[in-house]
Amino acid sequence: MRTLRYYPETWPLHTAFVIARGSRNEAQVVVVEIEQQGWHGVGECTPYPHYGESVASVIAQIAAVVPEIERGADRQALQQLLPPGAARNALDSALWSLECARQGESLWQRTGIAPLPVVSMAQTVSLGSPEEMAGAARALQECGATLLKIKLDDHLIAERLVAIRAAVPKLSLIVDANEAWQPEGLAARCQLLADLGVLMLEQPLPAGKDSALAHFIHPLPICADESCHTVEDLPALAGRYQMVNIKLDKTGGLTAALALASAARAQGLEVMLGCMLCTSRAIRAALPLAAGARFVDLDGPTWLATDAEPRLTFHCGSIDLSAP
Repeated sequence: MRTLRYYPETWPLHTAFVIARGSRNEAQVVVVEIEQQGWHGVGECTPYPHYGESVASVIAQIAAVVPEIERGADRQALQQLLPPGAARNALDSALWSLECARQGESLWQRTGIAPLPVVSMAQTVSLGSPEEMAGAARALQECGATLLKIKLDDHLIAERLVAIRAAVPKLSLIVDANEAWQPEGLAARCQLLADLGVLMLEQPLPAGKDSALAHFIHPLPICADESCHTVEDLPALAGRYQMVNIKLDKTGGLTAALALASAARAQGLEVMLGCMLCTSRAIRAALPLAAGARFVDLDGPTWLATDAEPRLTFHCGSIDLSAP
């Protein structure tokens, strides 16, 4: 018999995190712990209001399946008990963690994926004035970042990007518009990004309203984030996107994320690995996916004033997995 605990936590940020949809000053997460015969598993999720989630709704979803989980439901059964989303991710991650503890294996061993000693990742430049964003980019370069993820909305696109590129002429850049753009002028904006050496554009149009992406030749890869949560979303991406951003809070955990990564590659799509604002607990659950990702965006915990223990070893632009 298992015992399951679940509870919310709030983690203040050291700096406001600003994207097209608004500003955040804290990360609100839900933690799940599972005990079984002395073994312990832990998982974490970040409820996302844009997807209709809240801490209360996620806790209610978890509470509804406690009897099944405590009676021994495994990860495969969980896929049927809850829909994709944050609640299922917290439980799925805790079940993976419990399996690893019981088997005496790492998550890498459990998934059969060769471990990486270091995960190179993007560092995010959140939304601000052109001068503020250029300054943030320069500071990240000085501390060692080699890849920056630039957050944009629908304003000052050229001004912000030109300022950033002037500040960091040699750094690799990817751009995330968070659904803020419209079809009008999209092709010209994509060409501007390509001319500035941007390597990828993430989710420029609102999910479900991205048919315009099929109507021009893409001068740079376009990645689906809000438009792709699970395997079921893949058919609608054909001809519009060249990459998918996989996040455990969207897929409902690593179990479904591994299936999405495999199916996406089979469809000819590259993979990006992303995260929400979260602690090291959530990042640790996603790490096996980093091995096959073109871009890794796992800097969520680097925005926190303090991290959960045991914390991962983050450097500017990387996670050192060889550190104790």
